[in-house]
Amino acid sequence: MTTDTLPTITTYDLDVTTTRELNAALQATEAPAAAHVTNPLGQHALACGLNRPIDVHIDGHVGYYAAGMNQHARVTIEGNAGVGVGENMMSGTVRVTGDASQSAGATAHGGLLVIEGNAAARCGISMKGVDIVVGGNIGHMSAFMGQAGRLVVLGDAGEALGDSLYETRIYVRGKVASLGADCVAKQMRPEHLAELQDLLDAAGFDADPAEFTRYGSARTLYHFHVDNASAY
Repeated sequence: MTTDTLPTITTYDLDVTTTRELNAALQATEAPAAAHVTNPLGQHALACGLNRPIDVHIDGHVGYYAAGMNQHARVTIEGNAGVGVGENMMSGTVRVTGDASQSAGATAHGGLLVIEGNAAARCGISMKGVDIVVGGNIGHMSAFMGQAGRLVVLGDAGEALGDSLYETRIYVRGKVASLGADCVAKQMRPEHLAELQDLLDAAGFDADPAEFTRYGSARTLYHFHVDNASAY
């Protein structure tokens, strides 16, 4: 990209701009473009519903559902994020430089969600194709009913990891407090080491894939069977 085509950076100060005005402006912005959002002060639903390959930099902590339903945009949050960051995102990249509250990446279908710090409970709940990479620890019930996509954890995982898992693949470098129903440790084959290396590179983390354990579905709960009734 030459200097003639570098996007102009537009600054939005949330001391004077409302959330509705910000989201409307970002949704109407044509790519290539970049936005710098200041004074978020934990406000909710920032940078939601974006559908263009634009860069959005939020300078500070955000509240609930930041960057939800994202498509194509690259959103960076310099701080912590509340419940449901990247919820139902379809594509693009969402990066949180701090910690994320519960349900990060919930129901997300695609794209890459990077949390450089820790993520609370239910990280990746019902994920449907998104890739989530967490630099720290994750809380209990993460990847619950995970249907597709990959969850990478460089720290530890809480209780009931991968409960009722479908085809989401989970890689954890640290300890796992307990596995949920139908989630088991699996062999780390060469294709999984290569896949994990690609995810770590994309997220910007320097770690050895050989230090991780892979977890996946035992596939015993796909169809109802009376012998498994207590696990449903």
